Amino acid sequence: MQASFQRGGALKGTVSVPGDKSISHRVAIIGAMARGESRVRGFSPAEDCASTLAVLRALGVDVTRDGETLLIEGIARKGFLQPDGPLYAGNSGTTMRLLSGALASSRVTVTLRGDESLERRPMGRIIEPLRLMGATITAGENGRPPLRIEGGSLHGIDYSPIVPSAQVKSAVLLAGLGASGRTLVKESVLTRDHTERLLEYTGIAVYREGLKVAVDPGVPEAREIVVPGDASSAAFLVGAALLCPGSEVIVRSVGLNPTRTGFIDLFRRMGADIETVQTDSGDWEPVGDIIARHGALKGIRVSAEDVALAIDEITLLALLASRADGTTEISGALELRHKESDRIAGTVAALRELGARIEETDDGMVIEGPSELKGSHVHASRDHRLAMMLALAGLVAGGETVVEGWEWTQISYPGFEKVLSELGSGRSHE
Repeated sequence: MQASFQRGGALKGTVSVPGDKSISHRVAIIGAMARGESRVRGFSPAEDCASTLAVLRALGVDVTRDGETLLIEGIARKGFLQPDGPLYAGNSGTTMRLLSGALASSRVTVTLRGDESLERRPMGRIIEPLRLMGATITAGENGRPPLRIEGGSLHGIDYSPIVPSAQVKSAVLLAGLGASGRTLVKESVLTRDHTERLLEYTGIAVYREGLKVAVDPGVPEAREIVVPGDASSAAFLVGAALLCPGSEVIVRSVGLNPTRTGFIDLFRRMGADIETVQTDSGDWEPVGDIIARHGALKGIRVSAEDVALAIDEITLLALLASRADGTTEISGALELRHKESDRIAGTVAALRELGARIEETDDGMVIEGPSELKGSHVHASRDHRLAMMLALAGLVAGGETVVEGWEWTQISYPGFEKVLSELGSGRSHE
């Protein structure tokens, strides 16, 4: 599927974004492990989150809807049920990695599979710590899916992930709920902390000190949960405002968890005019509005610590850098090579096709700005983040920009092009 974008005028308006995808995965999985019925509002409509719900249903979890509320009946009393066949996680690495942790101490034996893209992604990073805890896991070639997990007895460990990853941390902590003794994860740099926040909110004993987080064994208690707007989706609307002259965009009710707003700090370092207004401290996640206005940008240096707190927005930052004055150097972003696509190679290839002066490095990119972008036919590499970034490039490039693979935006932000159009962007169509 294709979508076409052209340079337009200023973007103006107030919008909301779908529920946070990262949080929705965790709410579904922890709700499934809980005692009682969780009532969830604002659950993400993203295809990735639908994959998580489908897998949970196949494991015997009762998931239904009451209007706009998602009802999840926890299996704490009965346990997960043995599925009839392999569990399909679609394109969702979060589904596969987090559920591996949740299932490692269960009484079932499962096979987790994914689409072609997911089955190329590395799973050794969760297999290692889960095996250290006593889990029985086998994988395909080079530690890639499919994964076969035989649930059994686990023991707590102290673990330091080699690669900073909230998914690895979450998998270990979720496995720790069913292990004997305390489970501790020590990170080298801080990553998003939705899992530990939600575990605390659902009554689990969580211990946090600096870069260390630990859990004791326990069963979460069902809660009523409101999922805030997705910060990573909001980032692309913020980016659109920063790129298009005369723009001012307000994004309402977005999650303002400091482990997810690293992109705001980076954009501000570039000179971006961005305000945040916290409107609700929330029961477990802060929520507020983001106001973004167009203005001059400058190049910056982006470190591994910066990347860890803005992993989903680095492709967007590269686009902003192509329009900024000076040089932007991004390093410590090797994890981007193991997302839905190799986001370093895909970003460099697509932006270079549009006229950006950008070079690939082993663990990042170097961008010389500003560049005058020209419309072209570009490919999203089966990656939703690349597709949305290229749509924004089309709003400031001369001529027409055709984004091939637009259907992949359904993974995280269904209707993204409609929102851009409502804000006054250049013509778009499928």
